[in-house]
Amino acid sequence: MTSSDPDWLLLVLSLPTSGATARMRIWRGLKSLGCAALRDGAYLLPSEAERERALQALADDCLREGGNAWLMRVEPRSVDETLALRQLFDRHEDYAELRKSWKEAHATVGHLGPAELTRLQRKLRREFDALRAIDFFPGEASMEAEADWLVFNQRVEGILSPDEPQETEGGIPRLQIADYQGQVWATRRRLWVDRVASAWLIRRFIDRQARFQWLAKPSDCPKRALGFDFDGAAFTHVGNRVTFETLIASFGLEADAALMRLATLVHSLDVGGDPVPEARGFEAVMSGARERLTDDDALLDEMGQVLDSLYAHFRRDAADPKHRSARR
Repeated sequence: MTSSDPDWLLLVLSLPTSGATARMRIWRGLKSLGCAALRDGAYLLPSEAERERALQALADDCLREGGNAWLMRVEPRSVDETLALRQLFDRHEDYAELRKSWKEAHATVGHLGPAELTRLQRKLRREFDALRAIDFFPGEASMEAEADWLVFNQRVEGILSPDEPQETEGGIPRLQIADYQGQVWATRRRLWVDRVASAWLIRRFIDRQARFQWLAKPSDCPKRALGFDFDGAAFTHVGNRVTFETLIASFGLEADAALMRLATLVHSLDVGGDPVPEARGFEAVMSGARERLTDDDALLDEMGQVLDSLYAHFRRDAADPKHRSARR
């Protein structure tokens, strides 16, 4: 064994035979945590503080129901035992099932309306995120799934947003904020994550007197306007950066840790990437606001307040790392 090998948490529990409801509730909790069943009533997880708290909560639930529960740490005696325990968490069959469902969905996405397609995309993303959350030892299967998800997601986004910018290569020139004051900025109407975040960034950090035009199609962009987040725009996707990240780099805002946290969230929602805890909540609020508000100025005002709050939240985390630890 090596120092990088995990400790293990073992939860042993038993419930009264009459507690069918509690038994199902606890079983669902164990399943959502990704526990491996050594036998009936004995469940294993790689050790980690949040997982330990979750298992302890299930143990306490069991005790309240009149059962018995013991939560303990265990240590394999050899490398072979460690490998055997890790094998219990092999997720390749689960990834295979997900990839099969994406392949089947590929055949239907072209026939779905925008609302149905968005619901399907969110459902499949939730399933993928849930599996990744319990993939404690990711390997080749997870990388293959990530590649397939990117292909599937790009096809869906191509249908939902046919004018979505494609990646361009090249460097990002450093610009002076003072040269970009009182400008007209233009992007595609019916704002979504990258566009609304970019407009907020422009108004909050780059051009406080910015005026916005919302375009029916990119070709409607006036020559005098600074376009963003469409092919051929002054500011768009560059390399693996989404437009929000391109603007940050263009105007030298990378030193702001809270902005960089927001950039990770926007990147994750726009093109995929590392999961961000706050991303799902932001996406839900954005989706709801978009359903209620047909005016993009009103949508920017409302989501701008959400982004203000997230920025303040991330600034507090950056200033006081202990605050972030306390929330975990």
